[in-house]
Amino acid sequence: MTRRVFISFQHSDLMKAKGLELMTHNKNVNVDFTGRHLLTPVKSEDSNYIGLKIREQIKGSSATIVLIGSKTADSDWVDREIEWTRDAGHGLIGIRIDPQAPIPDSMKEAGAEILEWNTPEDVQQFDSAIERAIGATSRAKNMPLNSTSTCGR
Repeated sequence: MTRRVFISFQHSDLMKAKGLELMTHNKNVNVDFTGRHLLTPVKSEDSNYIGLKIREQIKGSSATIVLIGSKTADSDWVDREIEWTRDAGHGLIGIRIDPQAPIPDSMKEAGAEILEWNTPEDVQQFDSAIERAIGATSRAKNMPLNSTSTCGR
């Protein structure tokens, strides 16, 4: 099932963010999602406006993938994106693109699954990790199960 996923990343990791989205076109990688992101920066200096644009993208997604590079743990914007994702009740996963990069505290607090960009076994799990993250949310647990309709037509 194709999911809408918000991609959170530090600007210095832009090429990896583009690479993640390109994986959806690679038949050898088990990834099927539609990326929602700000690969093209918002043309504004107004942090409230930028935040609004980010929240719009998060709102239209089911989960957030945080690309964890060397500077991600120090990013106020990434912390906000994680907070907004959790507030929305969406799934959250991390992909460490730098093997030495520290995991942001907000990811640890959320109990997010962390995968490694450079580990082939993890790359093959990107799609299933998205599903696990969505399934672990309170929003998913509170959704009614499909049942036989009792509507009399």
